[in-house]
Amino acid sequence: MTSAPPTPDRLSPVPGDRAPLPHRATLARSVRLLSAFRRENTDPGYFYELMARDTVAQLGAYTDLAGATVIDVGTGSGFFAHALTAAGARCAGIDHDLAALTAHDGTARNTFVGSALALPFRTGSADVCFSSNVLEHVPDPWRMADEMLRVVRPGGTVFLSFTNWLSPWGGHETSPWHYLGGDRAARRYERRNGRPPKNRYGHSLHPVSVSAAMRWARGREDADVVDIRPRYHPRWGGWIVHVPGLREFATWNLVLVLRKKGT
Repeated sequence: MTSAPPTPDRLSPVPGDRAPLPHRATLARSVRLLSAFRRENTDPGYFYELMARDTVAQLGAYTDLAGATVIDVGTGSGFFAHALTAAGARCAGIDHDLAALTAHDGTARNTFVGSALALPFRTGSADVCFSSNVLEHVPDPWRMADEMLRVVRPGGTVFLSFTNWLSPWGGHETSPWHYLGGDRAARRYERRNGRPPKNRYGHSLHPVSVSAAMRWARGREDADVVDIRPRYHPRWGGWIVHVPGLREFATWNLVLVLRKKGT
């Protein structure tokens, strides 16, 4: 006899560290975040904690997280889950990589090993479905996005961000050589480093565009688009996503916020 798919409201919260500050999309904040990218490899704890606190504060500008049931898709080592819990949410995480789930503190509390393309949660079981920088790592990104919208309740929120392919960091560790082609950039990386890149083009890294994301979001009949904006830009830089061509290079990282229709 098989058990029913888990719903996150059965789960106990993970203790958080610090509550998020009110989100202010200023130029100083943009400089601070982009500067932190230099420390991703040397001090990942600092980098991911800063990113998690900022992103959860950004999410909190769209929906009340206190007491909310949140699914974190691609939760990895749990930095975002900890920040979500610090904001008062009840968080369940899912990731395909067991090693990532246990890397941060040796536990895998409130987490599941599974695929973002078939989320193991009931339809309408969450208030919020959240994902940061995972979409470009799955082979069928819009199926993942569909799944995120499926699992939120009517009136619930989807917060989905990703690094678009033509941004300066679109090739991840192979950047900026990805502008010459993903395969060529991967081969160059391997020649210079003696090993293939972690994010392998066509395997664990896929080209996702801002335009495709906007088409998906605006084409959903079961959800309203709340916001589409560059994740790291100051508030006044949101106009970039409305300029075809330029938005693919200048956005850097895109945020989609949708609210599911219905009562």
